[in-house]
Amino acid sequence: MAETGSTSRREAAPPCTLVIFGATGDLTKRLVMPAVYNLMRSGLISRNFAIVGLGRSEQTDKDFAAYLAKEVRGFMQGHEMGGVPIPFDEEAWGFIESHISYLAGDLNDAGVYKRLSEHLKKLDAENGTKGNVVFYLAVAASMFGPIVDRLGEAGLAQQDGGSFRRVIIEKPFGTDLDSARALNARVRKVLDEDQIYRIDHFLGKETVQNIMVLRFANGIFEPLWNRDHIDHVQITVAETVGVERRASFYEQTGALRDMVPNHVFQLLSLIAMEPPNSFAADAVRTEKTKVLEAVAPLDQERVRRNVVRGQYSAGTVRGNAVEGYRESQGVAKESATETYVAMRLDIENWRWAGVPFYLRTGKSMTRRTTEISIQFKTVPFALFRDTSVDTLTRNVLSFQLQPDEGVSLQFDAKRPGPEIEVGGVKMDFKYKDYFQAAPATGYETLIYDCMIGDAMLFQRADSVEAGWAVVQPALDYWRNDHSAPLEFYPAGSAGPDAADQLLWRSGRQWRPLE
Repeated sequence: MAETGSTSRREAAPPCTLVIFGATGDLTKRLVMPAVYNLMRSGLISRNFAIVGLGRSEQTDKDFAAYLAKEVRGFMQGHEMGGVPIPFDEEAWGFIESHISYLAGDLNDAGVYKRLSEHLKKLDAENGTKGNVVFYLAVAASMFGPIVDRLGEAGLAQQDGGSFRRVIIEKPFGTDLDSARALNARVRKVLDEDQIYRIDHFLGKETVQNIMVLRFANGIFEPLWNRDHIDHVQITVAETVGVERRASFYEQTGALRDMVPNHVFQLLSLIAMEPPNSFAADAVRTEKTKVLEAVAPLDQERVRRNVVRGQYSAGTVRGNAVEGYRESQGVAKESATETYVAMRLDIENWRWAGVPFYLRTGKSMTRRTTEISIQFKTVPFALFRDTSVDTLTRNVLSFQLQPDEGVSLQFDAKRPGPEIEVGGVKMDFKYKDYFQAAPATGYETLIYDCMIGDAMLFQRADSVEAGWAVVQPALDYWRNDHSAPLEFYPAGSAGPDAADQLLWRSGRQWRPLE
């Protein structure tokens, strides 16, 4: 099957220096640097380019470059990123490696930023980066505010003479509504909103970006995208891994904070948003924010009825025995931290009134998958009442984000034979079959967009706060009411029974994870 109507016009990003705080961490070696390599290999990074890594450990530029070379080469040649394996591009990596430098020091130390300022001037003179800098905060969330403060004090956030200074901030952006508001206020004392790029790697996935294209570029879908034709929507983000060695972090976070206000709500917004008047960043982000602002508030009664929190107990995942969450090292024996959450949300606007949105995310589940399913209303059965047909398959349009990115459509068709017999069939589209995509981390598009100044796929301050505002009542209820139920589910299952009841009481059911 051939691709038709391709209109790709991407050009190399402007000259710049990429400064990575937390340069020796897992995020840098597994996602950021492989993405930079892919961008260079694709000709999307300027030849006037440099990378500066900042970390605590003392090492030379050469040692740091060698460390990254080993990690990126191993990761690209492994199986973690999917896509069609391709030979390692020695020329592309060689260019990157020759433009890598490293600075060691305490990121709270103002002296580090003074040295960084002088180093950037030197790199600018050597590489012609025109004073453009992207600062990537691949660090613990507790460091976001202090680093931005230090950038401001050192004058590194100031944009002069047409140059740009942009800051990429990883999640989590806050731990609740109050902390998100405080962090927004803190970074905006130093940076203008158009300098802040709050990143969510889900939005770098091709299928996520394809949601808008499928909706707004195809006349067969958008006319049906409303309460008249859609029965309900399901969004599932299921993981087979448990908390592993992140128990101390997870005890303070939980599934709701970790996944819902960012990843899951980004998917919800893309599915439910109104058509923007253009693909300009603020046009798109305004419509996405409106969705979250239209969610019916979760008062205490709605939290009790429509939100399920669960925690995995001992079980078996993919044939391997898994201890319960409370048995994990670093977890309190009576911990009420949720490793699973499911909820029903209602969007109170003209398009979606009466259409429930069911969301679920959890760890140590039976299968790893991220999926959005649009379940359409069934047609009247009257035509088939005198046939052997006793039920009709519900039409379902599904976006698969991982592990295999693609889209499927389920519908009814007549079975071969003289009788009227109906069977459900499914059409599948997978990116790897159609476009022969090279391995990618999902960060390529996001880093490139930051370099060119396109913030469409990044969260704006009001959107971050709107997301936290939706879930804050659940966080408050669980914190203040010790009788709030905690449901248990065996590791390797599809979640607690209470999550099934969430749909069963309205005659619906979750799509199976098996």
